[in-house]
Amino acid sequence: MSAEASGPAAAEAPSLEVAKPSGLEPGSVAYGLKPLTTNSKYVKLNVGGSLHYTTLRTLTGQDSRLKAMFSGRAEVLTDAGGWVLIDRSGRHFGTILNYLRDGSVPLPESTRELGELLGEARYYLVQGLIEDCQLALQHKRENVSPLCLIPTVTSPREEQQLLASTSKPVVKLLHNRSNNKYSYTSTSDDNLLKNIELFDKLALRFHGRLLFLKDVLGDEICCWSFYGQGRKIAEVCCTSIVYATEKKQTKVEFPEARIFEETLNILIYETPRGPDPALLEATGGAAGGGGAGRGEDEENREHRVRRIHVRRHITHDERPHGQQIVFKD
Repeated sequence: MSAEASGPAAAEAPSLEVAKPSGLEPGSVAYGLKPLTTNSKYVKLNVGGSLHYTTLRTLTGQDSRLKAMFSGRAEVLTDAGGWVLIDRSGRHFGTILNYLRDGSVPLPESTRELGELLGEARYYLVQGLIEDCQLALQHKRENVSPLCLIPTVTSPREEQQLLASTSKPVVKLLHNRSNNKYSYTSTSDDNLLKNIELFDKLALRFHGRLLFLKDVLGDEICCWSFYGQGRKIAEVCCTSIVYATEKKQTKVEFPEARIFEETLNILIYETPRGPDPALLEATGGAAGGGGAGRGEDEENREHRVRRIHVRRHITHDERPHGQQIVFKD
């Protein structure tokens, strides 16, 4: 018989008959299993209904509650069949035994099961396993992040720090409804909400490639800004002043196609790949060409911000639905 066995047993081990050695009187030899040494003594454990077999060597090899129980320092309860009773769940007890045998075990992938194992390790005072579980849980917490993390800018200085600290292109939406000095047109609130919803959709779609920022403290009512390699590449302003009545009104537009186009344009500034000259020229950005032959006009063009906004002053609001007038400067 092996000196050490483990694992849940479906039922109590069958009784074993041991033949009496010849030449000895009855009573001179104990019938049944008799260990040769303390280290090989066989122990039967009933942990919350889960049956396990192991040896004293395993149970007393490391400082733990089990060592105290089986070295005579703590009370041990047994039933009529000789099973040592431990009033705990047996779900993770096999892992506890394997750690006591080998000094390490594969840890569960599930955070819930990892927490359960940590609770059992704390009860049995298995310090090494406690530390392993705590380290694994900490690693999981550090690696888990929201699907899409969107910082909210609280100051111009913080915005500059965020732009300088990322290698990704940046899309920023500034929306501040309280900046308006006039009343809003009937469609402005809906369009402002549509801009915010589009920002959220774009963030979910491109969060792995772009950094999205929200600004609720700026001077505009609704304005999109696009940054690449630390500088502003384009801007889409969505507000205008309407003179449709005797008093001025503020109108918020929703130039969805333009916003989506600028979002795609900014992707060419992804690192480590620099902006492609041909693609820049095709999208209205910096012109291509060699470094030595570039003139001052081309240098200025590369650093020019592409601003797109609705007409700032409209004398009437009779444009057909969906028609937009934009200016580039």
